Amino acid sequence: MDRIIGIDFGRRRTGLAVSDPLGIFASALDTIDSTKLIDYLKKYANSERILRFVVGYPVNMDGRPSEAQADVDVFLKSLAKAFPEVPVTLEDERFTSVLAHQVMIDGGMKASRRKDKTSVDKISAAIILQSYLDRTRGGSPAFDPSAVPESLSRNKTRKKK
Repeated sequence: MDRIIGIDFGRRRTGLAVSDPLGIFASALDTIDSTKLIDYLKKYANSERILRFVVGYPVNMDGRPSEAQADVDVFLKSLAKAFPEVPVTLEDERFTSVLAHQVMIDGGMKASRRKDKTSVDKISAAIILQSYLDRTRGGSPAFDPSAVPESLSRNKTRKKK
């Protein structure tokens, strides 16, 4: 099946996320040792067709390159060499770690599990990928509530008291 892969690259660990076949939803996939990332992606590509990579690109709040950008640039060269036919999109990754922590809190994850950096990395990758998916669909929701016929709306189907 066709998939889009979200990548939150880090010097030591990299979080990965994957889209559903329709390209609507992102799901956390895995956290990999960054030195083994290309091999992991090649293995993944043997079972699923990768349509695109969406890579989180680190930028400072003022828009200038962050320190981590150099590491991501090196990785992007390796990725292009390993997958020359797969396009790469760079996605702003500012605040993804903060958002990932909030997702874990909102999801009821215990504090001890929230300290596990591998969870943060793959959830950050899912946030990066979902941001791309939402933007490329024009920001429209997957389901438009206004498209529900009036005859099926809750106002018409509620039982009368």
